[in-house]
Amino acid sequence: MNNTKWDELRLEMYALKPPPSWSTLSTNGYRSHPDREWFYHFREGGYESILHLDIKVETPAQREFVRSALKKVHVPGEEKPEGFRVFGYLQDGQAADFI
Repeated sequence: MNNTKWDELRLEMYALKPPPSWSTLSTNGYRSHPDREWFYHFREGGYESILHLDIKVETPAQREFVRSALKKVHVPGEEKPEGFRVFGYLQDGQAADFI
């Protein structure tokens, strides 16, 4: 996914009150600790190494707000029981729908 899409996603999540927590899996295998700060922390280090982003939701209402924001940005990903996963890169043979 390109930097513009990551920034659009970041700003949509930042605007949600309360913001959902997030963590990333990097292409080098590092998983970040859960964080809720979207404006500065999410963009630290750039977006190039994000394999995927996990967004955790806590309530059905928050799930709806996050789903709506992700649809607005139109990102590749999937809905999961704990929230959403947005893909930065797909593995060979992996398919993804857009949220």
